[in-house]
Amino acid sequence: MRAGILLSGSADVDFMIHGIVKYSFFGHEVWITTTHVCLLIVMLVLIGFSIAAGRVMKRAAEVPDGFQNVVELIVEKLDGMVDNSMGRSAPGFYNYVGTIFIFILFSNISGLLGLRPPTADYGVTLPLGLLTFTLIHVNQFRFQKPGVIWKDMCSPLPPWLPIWFPINLISKLAVPVSLSLRLFANILSGTVMMALVYGLLGKIATVWPAALHVYFDLFSGAIQTYVFCMLTMTYIKNAIGEDN
Repeated sequence: MRAGILLSGSADVDFMIHGIVKYSFFGHEVWITTTHVCLLIVMLVLIGFSIAAGRVMKRAAEVPDGFQNVVELIVEKLDGMVDNSMGRSAPGFYNYVGTIFIFILFSNISGLLGLRPPTADYGVTLPLGLLTFTLIHVNQFRFQKPGVIWKDMCSPLPPWLPIWFPINLISKLAVPVSLSLRLFANILSGTVMMALVYGLLGKIATVWPAALHVYFDLFSGAIQTYVFCMLTMTYIKNAIGEDN
């Protein structure tokens, strides 16, 4: 496997997804691609961080220092973000929002490590959108009565005149698509831009593209992570209702 196929900072890199290993699965040809490899690296790093954080917190000091400070700061900031957006409903969603925030953020900024960001593959962002979509409607049926849901689907007309039902249904079904496409398109555009810089300029692109990496990988990646999680919390909070 050439380094340029996997790494986003190589001189011969392109922005396409490449097959690395091919195998047969029940008679079908299946490929292990660059996305799978980069996703595995991201997961291993996050799992390692989680194990280390868990061990530190088991013997946490009353006055935190070092790595314990970092862990507590991350948890405090993520929980605070969920609290500010979801109010009384927040405790039930700390884990989900915190998990997708850390996963998406590290996936987005993995280009700084030379990887092709997994979120530049729609096969990664669509499942994230579908997870949020499922959570939205599971909680809607948990906290709202069927009559209220039907009234909302018929709005702005009365529930006995469901002319707007098809349009509202389409808008509901568009949620996972819009969530996943927004994240995918923004991260892919950064990946394409950096591939063009390295591919066209070659050896000239040595140090100065670091500024572009800061913008496309770090700044844009952090913004898109925040947008995805804020929209997720907003949709779920609206589905639960203001009274819950």
